[in-house]
Amino acid sequence: MGAPDTPSPPQPLEEQWPRIRATIDDATSILVCLDFDGTLAPIVEDPDDATPTERNQEAVMTLADTPGVTTAVVSGRALLDVRERINGPSIYAGNHGLELARDGDISIHSVAREHAACIERLCAVLEVALASVPNCRVENKRLTGTVHFRAVPSAAVPTVRRITHDVVDSVGGDALEISPGKQILEIGPDLAWGKGDAVEVIAADEPSETAVIYVGDDVTDESAFRTVEPDGLGIRVGSDEPSTASARVESPADVADFLSWLGSTGVDLLE
Repeated sequence: MGAPDTPSPPQPLEEQWPRIRATIDDATSILVCLDFDGTLAPIVEDPDDATPTERNQEAVMTLADTPGVTTAVVSGRALLDVRERINGPSIYAGNHGLELARDGDISIHSVAREHAACIERLCAVLEVALASVPNCRVENKRLTGTVHFRAVPSAAVPTVRRITHDVVDSVGGDALEISPGKQILEIGPDLAWGKGDAVEVIAADEPSETAVIYVGDDVTDESAFRTVEPDGLGIRVGSDEPSTASARVESPADVADFLSWLGSTGVDLLE
């Protein structure tokens, strides 16, 4: 697996149906990996209010109960958080794959574990430093931290970015890095690990003739798209900006349509 290095605008999903059918037809099983926010659940102003749409929850449950299909949620949320928000998947990856729950066990990346105390200090300092910015929220996810500025007045966003970078440099030095997302700044250990690595680990336990599908909506999902493409299928949710995903849908409602098709018709294409 491995997508081309140069991203291009993904095609609408309906233009990819022949390839999707062919990919599943050549497989003996399917691994469906799903982001949560913006994919199964609509983006909301307060992350605590995020819930999967009813149709997405139903579709995930159906796939989870379907022979030959393995379901996984791969999220930037903390593992405990995302497990409480969506039922059905047999595998959960939290904190962009730094923690992985499967087969009754939870594994945590050793480097992330070592930096957990630093993340704790960082989030505490950021909460004080950003306290005067209206509607700015700092989320401590134990292994990573997130600064949310979706509800921050646009004039104050540059201040949020500047303060966050200054604090990360001061508290974390070279040990931490900042990654951009949709109106968020993600802060975590400076190591070459992301959602794509988690998907690769999950896929390694599946049969060799497995069709791997990944659906996500954000910059942090690009590493997963690169992992599954071109042998599998990456589906970008939202805009048609360049991506290593080959297909695109508009919204979580379209994700539900695809997952429902997969659970009712797509699985019948398996060898």
